[in-house]
Amino acid sequence: MDEFALLRRSGGPVTRSRIGADLAALGLREGDTVMFHTRLSALGYVAGGPATLVHALLDVVGPRGTLMVTCGWNDAPPYDFLTWPRQWQERIRAEHPAFHPELSEADHDNGRLPEALRRWPGAVRSRHPDVSFAALGSRAEELMADHPWDDPHGPGSPLARLTEVGGRVLLLGAPLDTITLLHHAEALADAPNKIFVSYEMPIEVDGERVWRRFCDIDSENGAFDYSPVVGSDEDPFGVIAEELLKAGFGHTGQVGAARSHLFEAADVVDFGVRWIEEKLGA
Repeated sequence: MDEFALLRRSGGPVTRSRIGADLAALGLREGDTVMFHTRLSALGYVAGGPATLVHALLDVVGPRGTLMVTCGWNDAPPYDFLTWPRQWQERIRAEHPAFHPELSEADHDNGRLPEALRRWPGAVRSRHPDVSFAALGSRAEELMADHPWDDPHGPGSPLARLTEVGGRVLLLGAPLDTITLLHHAEALADAPNKIFVSYEMPIEVDGERVWRRFCDIDSENGAFDYSPVVGSDEDPFGVIAEELLKAGFGHTGQVGAARSHLFEAADVVDFGVRWIEEKLGA
């Protein structure tokens, strides 16, 4: 979409002050710790792009607040490289660079904002190569510290800490099925036939590149088989989030040209765990 089409949709430039006013009207407050997901084009023509949005968020949450995003690793070795011909596997093992929190790019599938935030002066990124997060602000170190190597969506993870500190989740034009925090609900839910995966990735240990095996819920294809309770054309996270809104949780409003949502992290997790256990429990 070209700039003029974006300008028309948003009724003119979406500026730092306009975003800040819209966020405040939505309910974001000074001192908030907030994990945000953004579809930048949905906001309209954002004058200055990702940097303008980060500045606007910082304006609202202030020096006591914290911003958090999901990053991942764009250039991680493929999960299935162990199925490749042995010679190809050996090349990967011999030379694939180790994950480096300060240098490895965030997954491009997560949009432009995670990469912008993780590069921001003072930002802190968690150590997990596949499930890394980044944070900026007063609680950044606390949220990112000692990200568990295994079960990285579960207890002790940045998602768990976001919930424990009374954090919030903000969807800025992003679809409801992008709520990464629901992976924490999957990790906690006591329901049968939970699906786990293991994979290998290179990390640095005492300055040396080391291949390590990691274990996690299947966050790519789903930690559960949702097909008995969700239609084939529906995303389970989108269904859970829609029901969360219908139950009266969260705030909905306009930021720029985009319908946006603000949730309490604890509400997302508690509702998600209950929904999974009730729908999928034995």
